[in-house]
Amino acid sequence: MWSRSSGWSSADLRCRGRRTSCGRRTRTRTWWTWLQRVVVDWATAVARTGSGRRGEREGAVGVGRGSAAASLARGHRSESGRGQDPARGAVFITALESCIPAQVVAAVDVNTVANEVYKYNFPHTQLLAKTIEGITLEEFDRLSFNMILMSPPCQPFTRIGLQGDVTDPRTNSFLHILDILPRLQKLPKYILLENVKGFEMSSTRDLLIQTIENCGFQYQEFLLSPTSLGIPNSRLRYFLIAKLQPEPFPFQAPGQVLMEFPKTESEHPPKYAINAEKKTEEKKTGPKICFDSSTQCSGKEAILFKLETAGEIDRKHQQDSDLSVRMLKDFLEDDIDKHSFFLPPKSLLRYALLLDIVKPTSRRSMCFTKGYGRYIEGTGSVLQTTEDVQIENIYKSLTSLSQEEKIMRLSMLQLRFFTPKEIANLLGFPPEFGFPEMTTVKQRYRLLGNSLNVHVVAKLIKILCD
Repeated sequence: MWSRSSGWSSADLRCRGRRTSCGRRTRTRTWWTWLQRVVVDWATAVARTGSGRRGEREGAVGVGRGSAAASLARGHRSESGRGQDPARGAVFITALESCIPAQVVAAVDVNTVANEVYKYNFPHTQLLAKTIEGITLEEFDRLSFNMILMSPPCQPFTRIGLQGDVTDPRTNSFLHILDILPRLQKLPKYILLENVKGFEMSSTRDLLIQTIENCGFQYQEFLLSPTSLGIPNSRLRYFLIAKLQPEPFPFQAPGQVLMEFPKTESEHPPKYAINAEKKTEEKKTGPKICFDSSTQCSGKEAILFKLETAGEIDRKHQQDSDLSVRMLKDFLEDDIDKHSFFLPPKSLLRYALLLDIVKPTSRRSMCFTKGYGRYIEGTGSVLQTTEDVQIENIYKSLTSLSQEEKIMRLSMLQLRFFTPKEIANLLGFPPEFGFPEMTTVKQRYRLLGNSLNVHVVAKLIKILCD
């Protein structure tokens, strides 16, 4: 998971070049990760780093995203030692899953909670409480890394934010990296960057492209979601992979942002999302709201409930019908105290028409944000635990009932929040990943909400290093 709270993560991973069985070891994601390649055949080496015991893994790639205070935004955590924190160790975990042998030598973050989680999962890793801007060119050169995995602060680029872009102080940490990169004694060979959708339209992105082009990198941009890997969670994110080489990637599409992973020659060519150079945006039209069964939408009769458009209803139905995506029940905990995660009656009354409700048999869920569990609207899906109750019957004529009757009817659904562990499962964290007992549920939701999906990044790392 990446901790977007405060601080950033970076890691120096030294590739061992040992051939073992490829194992899946992931942590929360760190902001920056450096991999130093020793002698390793990237095309054939499948190494599993670490013994599998907590705190004794030799390499876990973690991705941390922290909204650092002052000039930092998305977590400044570099990695040193043998592991990575759960709130930003996802990068290390992704490296392991992608079968990249690596060793973390330094971890840096200014987020206290994320650091505690990191130490809990990787007790032997040296943690440095400093910002990215506090790392000098000389310190970067001493790391002698050949891969950078990074997730710059996302707040300056979010669609619902102020979109301050390069003028937002939280971009300073990334601008520092762009300033340092061309002046390194030895350029890294690989770069992977993650950010929110919207980064591809920013001036900061333009500075990034200009910098890596001037340094001689070939690159490709993506907009990817875990659903493309059969994971029932929507988390559309911007990714860029870059490699220091004269030849372009076989799948490289200049000026285009790919909407799916590169295909092999026997498969269809990838879809293009947008022209990154023209940056034209589609015009938005107001949604058509349907409230009950008397409203006919999308050319067919259906009971429509809540504040959803007919298009949203159709999209959710199509997602639940996609057999290539696993069911949510594969990611749920078996033995939990459901009552402690039930939505309170006050929330049921206030947000009944805004809830995104899924069942264990559903093949979809909303993107979980750092406000999950605290806020309701737009922070993530809630789970209906009584599968024999038809949600349409509950919502039909709901607005005509008294408050007591509404609560009674909505309570029949037994709606609950997903647990932090279940969200971690959807994000691809391994079973042994955990939190210190002192970490509150709210803090766990916040860290996980700033994370990335381990499986998506692991596949991109593998593509990058092949």
